[in-house]
Amino acid sequence: MFPPALMLGPLTHARGTVTLPGSKSISNRTLLLAALAEGTTTLRNLLDADDTDRMVDALTALGVRIERDRAAMRCVVHGAGGHLPQHRAKLFLGNAGTAFRPLTAALAILGGDYELSGVPRMHERPIGDLVDALTALGCSIRYLRRAGFPPLAIGSAGGAAGANVRIRGDVSSQFLSALLLALPLARESDSSATTVTLTTALISQPYVAITTNLMRRYGVTVEEPDPHTFRVPAGARYKSTGTFDVEGDASTASYFLAAGVVGGGPVRVSGVSRDSIQGDVRFADVLAKQGADVRFGGDFIEARAGAPLCGGRIDCTAIPDAAMTLAVTALFATEPTRLENIGSWRVKETDRIAAMAAELAKLGANVAAGPDWLEVAPPTRVMSATVDTYDDHRMAMSLSLAAFGGIGITINDPGCVRKTFPGYFDALLEITE
Repeated sequence: MFPPALMLGPLTHARGTVTLPGSKSISNRTLLLAALAEGTTTLRNLLDADDTDRMVDALTALGVRIERDRAAMRCVVHGAGGHLPQHRAKLFLGNAGTAFRPLTAALAILGGDYELSGVPRMHERPIGDLVDALTALGCSIRYLRRAGFPPLAIGSAGGAAGANVRIRGDVSSQFLSALLLALPLARESDSSATTVTLTTALISQPYVAITTNLMRRYGVTVEEPDPHTFRVPAGARYKSTGTFDVEGDASTASYFLAAGVVGGGPVRVSGVSRDSIQGDVRFADVLAKQGADVRFGGDFIEARAGAPLCGGRIDCTAIPDAAMTLAVTALFATEPTRLENIGSWRVKETDRIAAMAAELAKLGANVAAGPDWLEVAPPTRVMSATVDTYDDHRMAMSLSLAAFGGIGITINDPGCVRKTFPGYFDALLEITE
């Protein structure tokens, strides 16, 4: 049980090793792929958190047989071979975008009688671009409240392969990922492939790379003739990988690596390395460029204090989630830090640009923000404060690092970390003093 508020710090030093939970992005994608594949797949190191609970509950409601051993972080998924047994269901998906968007696409292309809903914030997160693309494939989707936003009703029309579909890439990369994941389920046509063309620049491209990497492991190769074009061959079908090991979560690694830097270190995170398929692993390189001492191993990354953090301008295109950690390490830099290309923050669990600007100001920073950027000038000293988390796990985890500023902070609603890492604060306290 989490208290309504958590008093943390002051923290003076960080040292130790953290075994990372499974990646949320990989866990929910591979759960869906395993469910749609032919054969049985054993998933190891699957994330045990709210977002994966939403996906498992939804797939179970759709008739997929899943055997989950939480203690062993293992899940056996009996694939449905490109079809879902239940053609009628009402699914509640919380605020899990990695469940809501892909399931919308998969169910719309398969066709049936489905309703998808979530928490109030999910109903504020746009989905119109994905719905428009699915409609172009012949799918039947209806908005139950406000046009362009969940909740949704999906009809029985289904989708056909072979069309040339256009979709924006500058709102959320999850739209493209969801579409690509679902296309192998479409009815076959005379065409040799379905082509998806981006009409705007793609943000968060590394997350789409995770999608295509996992699709390839399940037997479907997405052709990419250029950065704006994706082609899924007709007749492509998913097949079980047998056993699949989920990487540790690179976004979660960022909090502990940053703790190793602002708290002296060394702090090692195990379960992820430079070879990770997750873009957020590049956060470690950003820390190194800022002056931290960062080292890579076969299954770990380690960070400790080096030269004082230098701040400066940082292009966060490749690390949109881990960039939130940089907003807080900016409190400890020698000059202002400007985070750029973070427009996707606006449509996440909360408006993260506005939320982070408000909370860092409480801590004494001078903060400026724009549509897709945030600039943080470090204070002379970090101020003790009570910070709000906006029901956003990443706000809670990143803001916890402010306790290394020689002050104590109070974190409201610390339980929001259940979304991706229920044990986060215990893990942090185990490596700090």
